[in-house]
Amino acid sequence: MSDPILDSLIDQTRAAGADGRKLSIQAGRTKAFYGHPVEGAEPLDVTGFRGITSYEPTELVVTARCGTPLAELEAALAEKGQCLAFEPPRYAPGGTVGGMVAAGLSGPARAAVGAVRDFVLGATLLNGRGEVLGFGGQVMKNVAGYDVARLLAGSLGTLGVILEVSLKVLPVPPATATLRFEMDEGTAIQRLNEWGGRHLPINASAWWDGTLVLRLCGAAAAVDAAARSLGGERIPEVQAQPFWQGLRDHTDEFFMKAKAAVAAGGSLWRLSVPSVATPLQLSGEQLIEWGGAQRWWCTATPAPVVREAARLAGGHATLFYGSDPGVGRFAPLVPPLDRIHRELKKAFDPAGVFNPGRLYPEF
Repeated sequence: MSDPILDSLIDQTRAAGADGRKLSIQAGRTKAFYGHPVEGAEPLDVTGFRGITSYEPTELVVTARCGTPLAELEAALAEKGQCLAFEPPRYAPGGTVGGMVAAGLSGPARAAVGAVRDFVLGATLLNGRGEVLGFGGQVMKNVAGYDVARLLAGSLGTLGVILEVSLKVLPVPPATATLRFEMDEGTAIQRLNEWGGRHLPINASAWWDGTLVLRLCGAAAAVDAAARSLGGERIPEVQAQPFWQGLRDHTDEFFMKAKAAVAAGGSLWRLSVPSVATPLQLSGEQLIEWGGAQRWWCTATPAPVVREAARLAGGHATLFYGSDPGVGRFAPLVPPLDRIHRELKKAFDPAGVFNPGRLYPEF
């Protein structure tokens, strides 16, 4: 992979490592709020390294460079009736493929189809030494057999620049239906887990303020049969599609209210818990996704209380929007995981050139 823009990125990385400087990897900055701010680092702009380098619709594989606009990639897939099934959140215009993978965030369909890392087949990485490394099924597999390419999903650029990534894509479902039910939180969690044990084409779910909404996707006959079996009120697609898009991009009513609350000093937490976890006793407003496994809480409750509630439920909590001095964005690591994180950082970026402190302040 030889390219003037790539050569410039390599040169900047090597120079920073030699001089002891830090670099903040930047492109669309649509997810700059996520994680800790990178202090005292020079920007490393990767937007120029862009383009879809390979697309085989019949093989359901696409390869794109890090600076490729996410909108451009999704438009190319849509022309062939295909999509990124994990529905990467966009939040604002300008997001890129590299940022999508580095953030590792998935949309409403995540519980049904998998996370970002499940769709990463291969990746090319610029490490902290200025070396270009390839990982994954389409490039090479490391000798230990561990899928390093998927390790990059959610790393927030702390291991290096994700130069190029190969992704599995899927056909757009031929039929979709959205159902609405009126029920309390406990009943919704119970029903979602019961339905999850049946062969139903449930693709996404959301509960908020006494209303449960389901999205069914698949063959028309399967979707229609499931809709008749489940009951509820069927929502016209012209209304349902904007709802799911708003949920994906955090532009729907719940998240707009949450952002207003954050501006007034509150916080929005994302709690990852077992889908069967009983209702959590926290103050504020809550939205539940992923069959009960992702619970968004907009609250002024102190961070230790939120994290303890998540721990007791068998999960963990991430401070998604908002700031709380002295509180880490991500759940504290237990010693074995802390060691793994530090060793990975040391292996890929020994001089700590890239995005220092983005995941955890210590490294």
